[in-house]
Amino acid sequence: MGALSSALSDAARAAGARTVTQTEVVAIVTDERSAEVICADGRRYGARHVVAGVAPCVLSGLLGEPMPDERPEGSQLKINMLLKRLPRLPDASVNSQDAFTGTFHVNEGYEQLAQAYREASAGELPSVPPCEVYCHSLTDPSILSAELHAQGVQTMTLFGLHMPARLFSDPAAKDRAVATTLRSLNSVLAEPIEECLIGLEALTPPELEAELAMPGGHIFHRDLAWPFAETEEEVGRWGVETAHANVWVCGAGARRGGGVSGIPGHNAARAVLAALSA
Repeated sequence: MGALSSALSDAARAAGARTVTQTEVVAIVTDERSAEVICADGRRYGARHVVAGVAPCVLSGLLGEPMPDERPEGSQLKINMLLKRLPRLPDASVNSQDAFTGTFHVNEGYEQLAQAYREASAGELPSVPPCEVYCHSLTDPSILSAELHAQGVQTMTLFGLHMPARLFSDPAAKDRAVATTLRSLNSVLAEPIEECLIGLEALTPPELEAELAMPGGHIFHRDLAWPFAETEEEVGRWGVETAHANVWVCGAGARRGGGVSGIPGHNAARAVLAALSA
């Protein structure tokens, strides 16, 4: 994803675009024909169209519109790990690199997921958190330095499921969640993951919100929706439309294609091009 983002950025700059970073947007004003983006430092940018990658409820706030009654709530614990090597598996005939090249699912059976949901709904951290692990350095070694790669170092990202933001009002909950989640992972390994750890970073939904302005720490910006209109009141060809003719959503909160599919960005670009040619 990083390489793709860099390529898109390079292509945009080559076409004459200017990139401005570390600049907080505080408001968007539109008369449906032109728009103005207002920044916290006082700078203003005029445009015919505004394409926003923020969560829909964040966009509503920037437009000065009423916020939705229900706020998004993330429900995942993210743990980033740096490993001196991949952990061994109980079945010695299975190569660790083969096992971790794709998505490695842990305690995600139907009843396990249901039990974790029941516990989280009751206000408790799951006793056996379902989780899944990704080893990005196996598929893209360039995310590590050549020196670390030569040493056999690997990265591992874990998503712990059924960890809603409301469970982390207690400051001690994060440490409990991390410990319980690592125990869940260890239950399917031949050795504790701690034996392989160089470093660990954990992020709860409230921390994701604080760092990335994702409401409720929801990584998909809001609960995912079906890719089609569910009521007659919903309109729009591309699923990126807002109540304004020249403001569009291009992030995961778009109607079609959440997560990291890239579909919202594609559809927002097509919607703008269609509007410009109309």
